[in-house]
Amino acid sequence: MKQNFKKAGRPHKVDPTAFRCSVNFTASEQAAVQTMHEKSGVESLSAFIKMQIFGKTFKVHYIDDATREFIDRLSSLNARYRTLAIDYDIIVKTLRENFTDKKAMKALYRLEQATIEMVKVNREIVALAREFDERWLQKSNNR
Repeated sequence: MKQNFKKAGRPHKVDPTAFRCSVNFTASEQAAVQTMHEKSGVESLSAFIKMQIFGKTFKVHYIDDATREFIDRLSSLNARYRTLAIDYDIIVKTLRENFTDKKAMKALYRLEQATIEMVKVNREIVALAREFDERWLQKSNNR
């Protein structure tokens, strides 16, 4: 009688050896390490320390308020385009269903107001994009 054993559990590691090191920092050194770790964007502190020991470079990306505001405006712009397209579809359907002129004009007025608001937002975004480009051009020229 032959016994069938099934493999169960976690798969074996390729290199099962793991060596751990301990480093002692003063309070100011610990604060500096934490600050550098937060700026690097690396998830684990141990991976960050390995990168520093073995000389791997890390990049720090700064996002200022203007960048965040610009991204938020672009996201809201896409949402507004979607709602505007839905409003256009609804207006077409209501006009097809032969509503009275008064109701059709009221709906068209609301749609016109939404379109005017959309044009204002587009102008603000274009102004922000120009301002953003000017800032980046100044930063790249200063380097």
